[in-house]
Parts: sequence; C-alpha cells; structure tokens
Amino acid sequence: MKTAVVTDSNSGITQALSKELGIYTIPMPFLINGEQYLEDINLNQEQFYEKLKDDTAQISTSQPSVYDVSELWKKLLEEYDDIVCIPMSSGLSETCHSLTHLAETEFAGKVYVVDNKRISITQKSAVYDALELIKQGKNAKEIAEWLTETAMQSSIYIMVDTLKYLKKGGRLTPAVAMIGTLLKIKPVLQIQGAKLDQFAKPRNLNKAKEIMINAMKDDFANRFKELNARGKMKLFIAYTDKDDEAKIFKKEVEEAFGMPVETVDPLSLSVSCHIGPGALAIACAEVCH
Repeated sequence: MKTAVVTDSNSGITQALSKELGIYTIPMPFLINGEQYLEDINLNQEQFYEKLKDDTAQISTSQPSVYDVSELWKKLLEEYDDIVCIPMSSGLSETCHSLTHLAETEFAGKVYVVDNKRISITQKSAVYDALELIKQGKNAKEIAEWLTETAMQSSIYIMVDTLKYLKKGGRLTPAVAMIGTLLKIKPVLQIQGAKLDQFAKPRNLNKAKEIMINAMKDDFANRFKELNARGKMKLFIAYTDKDDEAKIFKKEVEEAFGMPVETVDPLSLSVSCHIGPGALAIACAEVCH
C-alpha cells in the first residue's frame, strides 16, 4: 500500500517543507480588504504581519475550496492507494467537517479525514506521526485510527501580547477586551482538545512564561504521567512575528524540564490572524516518532 499524507497550512508546514517531506499541504485562504490570499502561496509571513498591523485592514480567515481539495485528492489517488488527511481541529474550524463529508460521500474507503483535535505545532507533530506510521507499514485507515485514539494527548498554552485581535475576530466581548487592554494583561489561553479557553491573566511576560511552564509541568505530572514515563511526550515552542523571545523561552523550558524542545516554529497565519503579533506558546504531544 502507498499512502499519501495531506494536511493544511494551519499546521505551520510550509510548501517547501511539504516537498521535502513528500506530503501535500492545503494553503488556507484569507480575505484582506475583500481580496483573497493563500497562505505561503501569495502571502508570506512578512507581508501578512505588515497588513495585520494596519488597524484599518479588514482581515478574516476562510475555508479551502472543497472543489480544489476534491481535485487534489483525485490527482493523488492516481498515484497512491489511499490518503490520510489531517486538518486543524473541528472545534476551531468547520474545515474538518467539510472535508469529512467530502471523504465519506465521494472518497469512501480511499480518503480518511482525521479529527485529532490538533492545531499548529501539535498538528504538525501528527503529520510526522503519520509519516512514521507509513514507514511501519500502516495504511491510511490504520493511521487515522491511531491519530483519533491519541487525539486528546496534547496540550497548548499560549500567551497573547494584546487582546485587540481576539476582539476584532469576535473571540472576546468588547468589555473583556477593554479591561484587558487597560490593565495591560497578557492573558494565557489554553487549547486542550477542541476548544480555546482562558487559562490565566498575568500582567507581564515573565509571569506568563512562568505560568505556562508550571501548567505544562502539571500536565506532565498528571494527565500525561504514564506517557511521559515511557518517553512518548515531546515539547514544542511557537511564536508569532519575531522569534527573539521564543529563543529565550526555549532555553528556559529546556532548563525547567531537563529535556529538549523538539521545534521552535512560527504559528500559522490563520492562528496569528486571531491572536496577533508578540504571542508565545508552549505545547506538548504524544508522538510515535
């Protein structure tokens, strides 16, 4: 069996890295002042942040075209026996539901869409898991089953520098956003499974980093105790815009945990659109690689 791996750019996997890995990454679309852009196709990180920082710009995310995805799958099935598709969590986008419906109605038994509750760096980790499982001789159905079974074995804590973008995207009420701005809060949010929730409200970067490290330590000691004992949990760092603080945070995390951080990656543009520049995140996930 020859299995293709498809994901979307919410994973943070660039088109260049996709070619290197031998996978296929669907670029997520944006509308900026009414004009459509595709992540990493005709909109790169630098261009995006320049537009995002313009307060007059109207920026929103969208779903990839079901027709385009269908055409991609058809083309891949000329070369591959089956496909495992790993989109972002269904709790954060309707894309997963749309692609699942497409697979079940038009590609049954050939395409398996996985809702493994991941986004960004943990979604990227799931792609690497899929590649490792292919090396082990697993087919798309078996890979999808494993990724579904391990869906909740991940955790993300993310500090946002400003609540402005969450407010613009309708993720916060104006009253909450105003309070956060007035108090100069740098809120820490969490993603455990499908939802984005408020976790803590520190007032400076150092306190936010301390809170995120302690929260992850608690996850390792409790939620993921057995997996961590077996060496199955890995750590990741992510950021938006500039990586200066991410490099410092990496050293702090490695000292705190006594283990290496696997990757330090920029967050995908679709995530950055809602949280803005200056964000910093720590994540973990169960891996088979």
